[in-house]
Amino acid sequence: MNSQIFHPFVLPFVLGMAFVLTYCLVGLVRVVLQLPKEDRKKFLRSLVTPKIAWANIRDLFGDCLFHVKIWKRNPILGYMHSTIAFGWFMIIVIGHIMLFTLKPLEGVEAEGFARTFTNFYYPIFYKFFATETPVFAFLMDFFLLVIISGILIAVVKKIHSRIVGVKRVTKFGFADNMIRFALWTIFPFRLIAEKTNIMAFWWLYSFDLLIFMCMLPFTRYMHIPTEALFILMRHAGLKAREPRKGYNLAQLYSCPSCGLCIDACPMSVNDKNSGNTSAYFMKKLRNGDSEDAKRIAETCLMCGKCVMICPVSIESCDIKFSQRAATPYYINSDHSYLENVESSSSDISTVLYFAGCMTQLTPIIMRAMKQIMEAAGEEYEFLDKDGGICCGRPMLLSGKVAEAQAMIAKNTELIKKSGAKKLVLSCPICYKVFKDEYQLEGIEIQHHTQYINELIKNGKLKVNKGNVNYVYHDPCELGRAFGVYDEPREVLENVGNLRKAKSEKELSICCGGSLGSFNLTQKERDEITNNSVADLMFNNPDEIVTACPLCLKTFARKSPVAVKDIAEVVSEQLTS
Repeated sequence: MNSQIFHPFVLPFVLGMAFVLTYCLVGLVRVVLQLPKEDRKKFLRSLVTPKIAWANIRDLFGDCLFHVKIWKRNPILGYMHSTIAFGWFMIIVIGHIMLFTLKPLEGVEAEGFARTFTNFYYPIFYKFFATETPVFAFLMDFFLLVIISGILIAVVKKIHSRIVGVKRVTKFGFADNMIRFALWTIFPFRLIAEKTNIMAFWWLYSFDLLIFMCMLPFTRYMHIPTEALFILMRHAGLKAREPRKGYNLAQLYSCPSCGLCIDACPMSVNDKNSGNTSAYFMKKLRNGDSEDAKRIAETCLMCGKCVMICPVSIESCDIKFSQRAATPYYINSDHSYLENVESSSSDISTVLYFAGCMTQLTPIIMRAMKQIMEAAGEEYEFLDKDGGICCGRPMLLSGKVAEAQAMIAKNTELIKKSGAKKLVLSCPICYKVFKDEYQLEGIEIQHHTQYINELIKNGKLKVNKGNVNYVYHDPCELGRAFGVYDEPREVLENVGNLRKAKSEKELSICCGGSLGSFNLTQKERDEITNNSVADLMFNNPDEIVTACPLCLKTFARKSPVAVKDIAEVVSEQLTS
């Protein structure tokens, strides 16, 4: 134990800590005050709600320290992130425990909490000021070496990312590169200082901490403190509103720019479009580059794969929606015609079928659904047999919320007037908007894959099992958005043989025809489609089956085998 209780080399660390704590406190107040009044109340109530508090604790450890989501996707990157985060956390915790259990340091009267509060730099430089027990010495050295092993993987990832299973990494500027170098050298400097007790290395260690903490708020590493706030807000049930305020601001600063979403994005099949992925959108919007952020938001397919792959669970698509909603497109929309629209339903039916715009343009699906419902003896009616009103999703995608709400209100009136107890939809786009935006209490909403599976399971629909080998494509809005993965596969196993795609379920690749993108050229869309088709043809199926009219049309142009909707496949296998 050193005789002094203070040494000037701790000052850089103290200054850096004071700066970053002040910045984080001011930022916290700013974000909370930007929340709408109701959201603020909701957030504060959630902090004292036991069930939510437990979820907060679980995810604070799981996402911030152990990075379990990255482990599931890429164990090497999972190890890299968790060793640095959890290892750093542990050496701080162990340092505090050690000081709590030591006798008072020479010249320091305070004990326990008072000691660590008034001399909070002791746990960071504990080997300079105190002599630890063999157990503490082992634990501190162990976790320090664990951290350094993670840093070595980070260095390898920077030099050659493919070695750790990453094709593309996010490109950074000077500030991010500088703070990354500071992070990489903090722990080696600490190890050398502790083992040699050479003052130069204690100073280097302290200055490294100063650089890291002073640059942290202005780089991607701000995600370290912000992610904790984001987790608390996410579990409070807050929603994305304005692009750079309140909850969305917390999301933006929680993005670590890890780049996992770049490889996952279907647009990255073309390297020049990898700059239009969510990692760059978040970076641009966080840095106030609203024009570039707007362009990326309008280019995005909105397939949701980046959200599914994100280790922090950032709802980047919701932020893009709010960016679009904040953009004035100067489109005059006249919805006065809605007042004159009446339902084509004549009688009260048990099942109400809404085909939707894209299914109307794919009549084979409508015919197949009619055959299926009649074969099952269902009492049904088509809501939009003679056309009808769009569900509102395209207007929502373009940020025209008021116009979409007008359509939603009219459709709600027509559906409730029908008296139906079940609404069946063939289009996943329609399914999503009806599930998310409509208030249809007492009416069950089903996609036709769920409905057909239910009919078969209940014995109302009899089908033959043939020898055709099918592969199923999971539509983005049906799979990633709502987890409808099992029902369509169960249906296909009843009528044929099901083969696996190379990437399926939550990792399924968008068809490329998504209405979400405003800017992608047909050539760029075709590249995505070809990539998705190649993925589906991995096990040489006889036919590609999907459950989305837009995917059906898109794949049909590029597939070497027949492409069918699941309703069409079932209608072909109906028994007499």
